Amino acid sequence: MTGALFLVLTMMLSLAVATTVHAEPDAITAKPLTQRHAFGGNVSVQITQELDGLPAQVVDIEDASKVAVVEFTIQPGAVFPWHTHPGTVLINITEGDFVFVFGEDCVERRYGPGMALVDPGHTVHTAFNPGREEATVVIATLIGVPAEGPLMTQVDAQEGAALDEKCGIKRADAGNLLSGY
Repeated sequence: MTGALFLVLTMMLSLAVATTVHAEPDAITAKPLTQRHAFGGNVSVQITQELDGLPAQVVDIEDASKVAVVEFTIQPGAVFPWHTHPGTVLINITEGDFVFVFGEDCVERRYGPGMALVDPGHTVHTAFNPGREEATVVIATLIGVPAEGPLMTQVDAQEGAALDEKCGIKRADAGNLLSGY
């Protein structure tokens, strides 16, 4: 192969690689940091939380012996479906902005890096990244989870649409992004 032909082929390959369309990251990714781990012995937990607009929440977890930890990366404008969890969730925001909305009151509670919140479990809610540039990363520690089965249960489509309407959540056609992103 002559030097000129090699140079042309190399340039064409470089151009092809440079113009290859890269897939966008998933709107929301979940990375398990642990499987369901169990504490030795009997473990119970009580958590009390008071949030503006809601009555005080007291969560008594008689069997808190099983935990799971998951890291979620939420792209700008990405929104979770309305859902519940079978146990209490401690949520730590490590990067970006995070908005959490209970279906009960539709208040957008805003959190940033270094902040944390409690989802008492068995409550319908959604959450989203309100940013336009930076991904949000949260660490969710689920306490008192069952030994097996889903850690998240989505509400049906009709209930989700009704909650979007009630709470003013405007989703794009794909459903996992806010309108306008």
